[in-house]
Amino acid sequence: MILAESPDQPQSILKSMSQLAPTPVQSKQQPDHLFDYPQRTPPAAGATFEIAPGVHWLRMPLPFALDHINLWLLEDGDGWSIVDCGIGNDVTRDLWEQVFATRLGGKPVKRVIVTHYHPDHAGLAGWLTKKFAVPLVMAQGEYMMAHLVHEGLAGTSNEALLSLFRRNGLDEDRISQLATRGNHYARMVPDLPGSFIRIMDGEVLAINGRGWRMIAGYGHAPEHAALYCESLGVLISGDMVLPRISTNVGVWGINPEGNPLKQFLESLGHYLDLPQDTLVLPSHGLPFRSMHARIAQLQEHHRLRLAELQEACIEARSAAQVLTTLFRRELDIHQTFFAMGEAMAHLHYLLVEGRVTREKDAGGVLRYRSV
Repeated sequence: MILAESPDQPQSILKSMSQLAPTPVQSKQQPDHLFDYPQRTPPAAGATFEIAPGVHWLRMPLPFALDHINLWLLEDGDGWSIVDCGIGNDVTRDLWEQVFATRLGGKPVKRVIVTHYHPDHAGLAGWLTKKFAVPLVMAQGEYMMAHLVHEGLAGTSNEALLSLFRRNGLDEDRISQLATRGNHYARMVPDLPGSFIRIMDGEVLAINGRGWRMIAGYGHAPEHAALYCESLGVLISGDMVLPRISTNVGVWGINPEGNPLKQFLESLGHYLDLPQDTLVLPSHGLPFRSMHARIAQLQEHHRLRLAELQEACIEARSAAQVLTTLFRRELDIHQTFFAMGEAMAHLHYLLVEGRVTREKDAGGVLRYRSV
């Protein structure tokens, strides 16, 4: 999850939309005094911590600069519901086995809920559902996208993405480096269930006698499912609201003319309807309160980045040319993958708003010019 880096916003994070796993690029914002962190020490690997009644926090490692993901175990009557899975590697499987042996009290897993299709969330969905012979609960857009990306179908293929990057000015040297990566998603998500139970926006899951309402979010993923329990005052926010990093919003090969940043900013407004003291359980970072203040930070962050980008386009520039405007450090090839998606997302937002125009140069590269 990346956002543009600037002098007043030194930290941002690159988060996978499709084929690669998260890699940070530093980003901003968050004076800690604005937020209440009820538990500042995360659970050790293989352990859990009850962060709210019946809601247990566990953390799995990730082999990237963004080195962890938070997962959730919900007490569910005579069993448990799992929310998100971790990536599909032996380390994560072994830690899950440790949790099953020591933390479930002999009760079975009853279902696996996945907030969205990205590999750190869906990586072990196939293994977990098979191990316990339980259903996968997921939004349809996320389930279908997971299968598309896993198989490299339609515009999710590496070839479609590289064609998009080439049209947006990325040089052939970096194109060649990206071409060697192949389908990294399938390596981190080795198996996906062949069926699922669909969850839709506004639908309520009954878990342990409490209702968890699905709040769909867009822009980061096709149909991201956050879960809100009013009786507990808890939001499992997934990647939609994070305390210290900003969510990746990118344009990708399957939807090359998309405006995901507009979708993301509109989605943030849905969470403003929840109480300010809601306990937010994010996929990365620490659980926190003061969600409204965090959303205001994110909105301002994007406003500043868009203004800076518009100013940079006084002379016509491609997405590849504005990477140095949005990111104040050298990007490796892995980070460039996500940075290109972010740059296109911000340029498309400006284009739709009428703040830039777009033209194609003699070589077929798309360039944007401020109005």
